[in-house]
Amino acid sequence: MNANPRGLMSDNGYSYPSETQLRNIFASSCVESLARHLQIPAMEVYQRMKRVELFRDLIYPCYDTLHTQSHEIVTEDVLEALRTREEKQKEVIS
Repeated sequence: MNANPRGLMSDNGYSYPSETQLRNIFASSCVESLARHLQIPAMEVYQRMKRVELFRDLIYPCYDTLHTQSHEIVTEDVLEALRTREEKQKEVIS
């Protein structure tokens, strides 16, 4: 089988996800993991992350590095980035 399976069909008839789909799955995983960690609804986490542009500036551009890390490390890194950006945003508003 080809080393790069994207666009090919698997043995069970399902197609492999595209790069964009993989990045979206990873972003969703980050939201869900952070929501569990903070014990708040995933939609709240998503809105907070979106508000401080964490998807645009961290999750998608750093996907290649982040997705190789453990779930716990990614959750800690994303939480730290979220809190830092929220604090900076509060300073700008004040």
